[in-house]
Amino acid sequence: MPAPRPYRSYVYAYPHKTAYRELTDPPELAALWAGEPKDALSLYAHVPFCEVRCGFCNLFTRIGAPGELTARYLDALDRQATAVREALGDAEPVRFATAAFGGGTPTFLTAGELERLCDIAERRMGADLRAVPLSVETSPATATADRLAVLAERGATRLSIGVQSFVEAEARAAVRPQRRADVEAALGRIRDTGVPVLNIDLIYGIDGQTEESWRRSLDAALAWRPEELYLYPLYVRPLTGLGRTPPEDDREWDERRLRLYRYGRDHLLERGYEQVSMRMFRRRDAAPPGPDDHACQTDGMIGLGCGARSYTSALHYSFDYAVDMREIRSIIDAYTETGDFSRARVGRWVDAGEARRRHLLQSLLQAEGMPVAGYEERFGSSPFADFPGELARFEALGWLDGEVPAGLLRLSPEGLAHSDGLGPELFSPGVRAAMAAYEPK
Repeated sequence: MPAPRPYRSYVYAYPHKTAYRELTDPPELAALWAGEPKDALSLYAHVPFCEVRCGFCNLFTRIGAPGELTARYLDALDRQATAVREALGDAEPVRFATAAFGGGTPTFLTAGELERLCDIAERRMGADLRAVPLSVETSPATATADRLAVLAERGATRLSIGVQSFVEAEARAAVRPQRRADVEAALGRIRDTGVPVLNIDLIYGIDGQTEESWRRSLDAALAWRPEELYLYPLYVRPLTGLGRTPPEDDREWDERRLRLYRYGRDHLLERGYEQVSMRMFRRRDAAPPGPDDHACQTDGMIGLGCGARSYTSALHYSFDYAVDMREIRSIIDAYTETGDFSRARVGRWVDAGEARRRHLLQSLLQAEGMPVAGYEERFGSSPFADFPGELARFEALGWLDGEVPAGLLRLSPEGLAHSDGLGPELFSPGVRAAMAAYEPK
């Protein structure tokens, strides 16, 4: 059997949202969360607005916000947060161990609106933003001094900026028009805030990109000594700007992306960074990121906003999902008009088998690997017994590290390089069928 293609899909959550469906007899949130551990929750607030739509982007976001749309959106977010916090109840302690604002571009909001977003997280949900890691995404055009000052004062510990490329011709090829001078100015303003962690996102595989131009972007980012760097492969997805252009030959493009990935990985490793996952690199001498006792494999997540997911042990749920701009606008409008947020209406139930797959996926795709004992303690079985075919195949492909200490399951460097091909191999038949039946909109 041939090896999977290296770039099939970015597995950042399982099951994927395209496997979600409208729930028959939508369950009440209070019933869903009853009995769930709530002492180390993650809070995520989604802001679905951007100043431009990048050509590669398939995120749930729209361009601009006419009229009072951002105010109406925050009103709905406030109503949702009130309903969710009521559903969590007070029978057991409710504590948030980590928080993030994503999108879209959260800093599309004005400074005053960002204050309100923080107030919703703190006063409605009870998250102590100054006591937990708080990550916020931004962009060169919206990283203004007044917005960044609000985030720094309210407790942001990490600011992540999507640069993608410091080479202006590449940025244009990715349908992300920007001037390098504006990017550098935004990075300067972020550093001026004193927020301890700067993350810079870069993309490889852009049309016309070479090892030389890729190095120029890497070195431009390294000049700011970011605590974190994310290296993303370019994907051409349906209904996106680049999705309307004919794709290159798949094999040739796969090889080019792999070549650029390996170049970028080695360049960062040689310059004092450690690899955390296929995409994430952290500067070795950076201060520890701070307390974070949320475990994505086991702890619950509360998502606020129409593009956010929430996780309980039995159900992953969200709102409707789309990529097409007209569909997104319609979903956002419907969200702002919603008065009753007491039920989960779109999602996917997670049984014991899916929980095993999710645990293995989210652990194995980290460079540190998965302690087998933790898996056995949680499920009462071995990953080698639960996934014998998959793990045997990964080993045959050279994707498992054969020199790890006993009791650790870890990917080899080439296994990490093929994370986007390896991950989908662990999807269940049911999830694959649901994803295949999903009609993009």
